Formats: sequence, C-alpha cells, structure tokens
Amino acid sequence: MTIEPTEPTAPAEPTAPTGPIPLPVTAVTCLEDRAQVERTAVLDLAAGVQRLRLGPVTALAVDRTLHAELTAGQPAKVLDLRLVRGWTPRSPLPPGADDSPLRHRIHALTVEQLAEGRRRERLEARIALLGQLAADLLREIGEGAGRGEVERARWTRELDRVDAEREEYGERLRANRARLAALSDELAEALRALDEAEEEPAELTAHLEVTVTADAAGPAELRVGHLTPCALWRPAYRATLSGGELHLETEAVVWQRTGEDWSGARMSFSTARSALATDPPRLAEDRLSLRERSAEERRTVEVELREEEIGSTGPAAPDGGLPGVDDGGEVRVLRAPHPASVPGDGRAHRIPLTAFTTSASSEYACAPELSPLVTQVVRFGNGSGHALLAGPVDLVRGSGFTGRGELSFTAPGAAAELAFGSSDGYRVVRETEESRGSVGLTQRTVLTRTVRLHLSRFSGPEEHDEQVVAVRERIPVSEVSAVEVRLRKEACVPAPDELDAEGVVRWQVPLPPGGRRTVTLVYEVSGTAKVAGL
Repeated sequence: MTIEPTEPTAPAEPTAPTGPIPLPVTAVTCLEDRAQVERTAVLDLAAGVQRLRLGPVTALAVDRTLHAELTAGQPAKVLDLRLVRGWTPRSPLPPGADDSPLRHRIHALTVEQLAEGRRRERLEARIALLGQLAADLLREIGEGAGRGEVERARWTRELDRVDAEREEYGERLRANRARLAALSDELAEALRALDEAEEEPAELTAHLEVTVTADAAGPAELRVGHLTPCALWRPAYRATLSGGELHLETEAVVWQRTGEDWSGARMSFSTARSALATDPPRLAEDRLSLRERSAEERRTVEVELREEEIGSTGPAAPDGGLPGVDDGGEVRVLRAPHPASVPGDGRAHRIPLTAFTTSASSEYACAPELSPLVTQVVRFGNGSGHALLAGPVDLVRGSGFTGRGELSFTAPGAAAELAFGSSDGYRVVRETEESRGSVGLTQRTVLTRTVRLHLSRFSGPEEHDEQVVAVRERIPVSEVSAVEVRLRKEACVPAPDELDAEGVVRWQVPLPPGGRRTVTLVYEVSGTAKVAGL
C-alpha cells in the first residue's frame, strides 16, 4: 500500500445567500401611538466578516431606533446595521394568466381608452385641416371674383366636398367622445371594484443590511428591534353579570397598518407615551396689567352659574378623536398570555389578556336632573391582579348583550362600578319651583328653589321584595363669600342621607312593589345687595 503526499486545499470562500434571509416579527410591544417590534432570525455564519441581507421588513421602521444583537450561537459581533429602502415602480406589462379577470378587464379598458384617445387626436387634426381648407377655398373664391374669374361649378363642388367631409368627421368625433366618456365611467367602476376586492401590493419595500464578524463558522441567533408608527392599541372589556357574580374579561384592541402582518408574535401592551418627551412645551405670552376698579365695580359683585363636565375615559384627543390611555399617571405593561396574529389591514383586532370572576353587589340609582331613567349599578372589586385602565365595556346580562358602558381607571384590589342599563320597571318625574325675596335690613336677595322627585315602581305579580333606589340631586356650590348656599334640611322630605363637598345630595329611597314615593329638596341661595347676576 503506497501513500502519496497531497497538497493542502484552501478553505472554501463563504457564498453569499441567493436571496434575503427571512426576518419575521416575533414580539411586539404596542404603545399608545406606535409599536416596538422585535424580529429574530437564525443565521448560518461563516468565519470572518460578512454582510447579510435580511427581510423584507416594513418601510415605516424608524431608522434611529434600529438595534441588533447576537444572542445565541457562535461567538460573533454586529459591526453595522442599516435599513435600505427600495422603490418598485408598477410594471408596465399586461396582466398575466394568474391575474384576476377584473385586472384583465381594467387592462382592456385602459388599452381601448388609449386607442380612442389617439383616434380623437387624429379626428381633431383632420377637422382642423378641413377648416383651414375651407378658409383657403373661400379666400380663393373672393380673390377670383375680384379679378372677374368665375368658376361656379368647381367652387360649388369643392365647397360641397369640404362640408361633407367636415360633417362626416364631426360625427365621428362626437361618437368618439361619447365612447371615451363611457370608457371613463366603466374604468372608474372597475377600479372601484378592484379597490374593494383586491389590495395593491406595497411598492415601497425595505431590507436590513447587517455586517457581522464571527470567530468560527456556525449558526447564531440575531435579534433586531425598532419602532414603527401606524400601530396603536386601546383597552376594552366584556362584563357578564349572572346572579351575584360578575365575569370581567380584559382585552386589547389593536390597529396596525405597517405594511406587514404580525403572525404568531408575543404581544405586550404599554401605556408609555414616548412621543410626549420629544415635544417641547408651547410658550405663549401672558401679560398682566393692573387698573383701578370703577365705582360701579366696587359696588357690585358679578356672579354666574357655571356648568362643569368631567371626562373619565382618559385624556381626549384635541380633535375629538380616539381618547388616550388613562393609566393613573404610572406606566403599565400588560402581556397577552398566548401569541397572537394581527393582520396589517388597519382594522380592529381584539386580543384576550386576562379574565376573572368575582362577587358583585347591585343597586338601582338615578340622577333625575340628568336623566329620568333608573339604572342598575353593579359594584365589584378588581381581582384581575393588575390595574384596570379606563375603556369601553360590552355589557352582557343573562343570555344577551344589553349595551355598552364605561369603566374608569381602577387600581388592583380597588372597588369599581358599572352601569348595566336602565330598568323599565321604574319611572321618575322631576318638578322644580323657584321663589325670590329679600330679608333683613341689608336687603339680602334670597332665591329659594324646591325640587320634587316622584318615584314610581311598576312590578309584576312575582315580585314581592322591597327595592332601594339611590337618588342623587345637586345644589350649587358658592366660590365667593358674598353668595351663600344653604340646604334647608327641615324642609326636605325625607331628610337627605348625605351631602358632599361637590353639592351632591343623596337619598336611599325604599320602594315596595307597585309603590310610589315623593322626595322633596329645598335649598336657598342668598346674596348681599351688591351681588349682581343672582
């Protein structure tokens, strides 16, 4: 056996990939008005420095937020990372065999429209030449008649031929314009149907170019993260009331139109507002000036009644659009228990987060000044283990959907309440009386207002229990010492159970089946003689 020496062979050069390496979305953190996207791919690295092309990715990615790291596999390091965008113009070729009949129809209409447009141009040019020929012929007739040359037969023949051709081509032009108008309408209708039936592919594409260096050949895991706009989320709930228990499901409603789908991604939802830190506060001039009060202003105090409305579903948008996320002033992060998929169609997609069941107490309440309806209010404790953010609630009672309510921000373990719609078995009628007079040597103006609330309960023969209705009314709250507001408890029937600092008066009114009760509220608003506007 003979062994012959062999020449050492050089290591093979690493071959560049034939196409971009897929870089799917694996995790998404939705913020109030954007999303933090994380992508993961396993790379087959060769020893040394190499440049890889990954993607495609959304072209809306924010360049300055790009970051990448190699998390597992061979010892390697990322040297450079950049986002390369490309514009793919629409292909001028006709549709192929795989395209839909609607696209073939649009192509045929477009070709016919172009042909009719060229035919119109030729007809207009022909009619213009015939008009010039008629003008030249008339000028020749005038010049010949002036010289005494009369060729009546030729002139008549030429004029008849020009007029006949002008009439013929004019008729063709009118038919051509009518066909162009019909083609324009058909093409617009076909394009509208195409927009509703099919979605045009994205023409703006982007890829990631990453330069890495590896000590040895082998697989390595690359993780890339970036911010992207055109994505947002809002909390939503579904509350099911059954007997004395309430089942509350927390969901995240996600909208995204980033140009790509999120398939099987780990979803997280944060209330962080990253855009607020980048907007400096607006500065405006605030000029203060002093002047002497007039004698009339020193003698009188102008007062007026002001209504205040308090929102409870987060800070509203300036244009009255979708409200922001109310997180109680602290950043909250909620995570979906299972991977989810969110298509990039811009529509609302609901992702389940948490659910819990707890005992609940309910009562009937009404505020007759705002509404004549008596509403069932359900109170329960927040047993979800996280803060309940302000948002809409789908209300389900018994076996069906009863309406939509609103849940305020609720800390973990705190009490919350939901209004489950009005009850048809109650009726409230509100009556007001007002009298004005003056008392004392100082001639204080006294305004006395009496409010009567008539409550009725309509019950069926199967109802025998007494039901308590919580009634709320309000009285004005004075902000100036010259005006006083006094609740006349001795004239109120029955006496109020509570009066808070905001001027809200409360009663707990028991109503038996078929019963009626009248609640009377009396209060006085008095002001000194120099008070105007009372």
